[in-house]
Amino acid sequence: MVMSYSDKLVGYFLDPSHAGEMKDPDGAGPVGDMTCGDFLVMFIRVQEERLAEIRYLVFGCPAAIATCEAVADMATGKTLEEAQQITDEAVAEFLGGLPDIKLHCSNSAAEALHRAIADYRARQGRQRSQTSVTALGEQHPYRKEEVEDNATR
Repeated sequence: MVMSYSDKLVGYFLDPSHAGEMKDPDGAGPVGDMTCGDFLVMFIRVQEERLAEIRYLVFGCPAAIATCEAVADMATGKTLEEAQQITDEAVAEFLGGLPDIKLHCSNSAAEALHRAIADYRARQGRQRSQTSVTALGEQHPYRKEEVEDNATR
């Protein structure tokens, strides 16, 4: 089976400028399962209710990496409400399309962003209740409730 990727998708895959861990993020959104496929964590830093910085860690194929990079570009500088409007479909369209086989399994970056925003909102006004989860071989802080919720999906 031959898969065709757009030039834009290939460009995002080859130049992942937002890739990497963020220390002390304002919100973190994990999606996926490393034991059976793509796994990613989107980290956000918020200033004046805008996404000032977005970083991510991803374990997946070129399409998974490119969708994370695209979401980071699409959402940086946006208000939280504007960023909540970004959908997986919008990401695929932004990248010039994705092969059908990649639409579901590799296009979860918008969901991860939405979870990071939800985590940020949950952290506001209360002390962080965190636990550590090993992702991609490193320790990352997440809210315990988020980890338990993901484990049941």
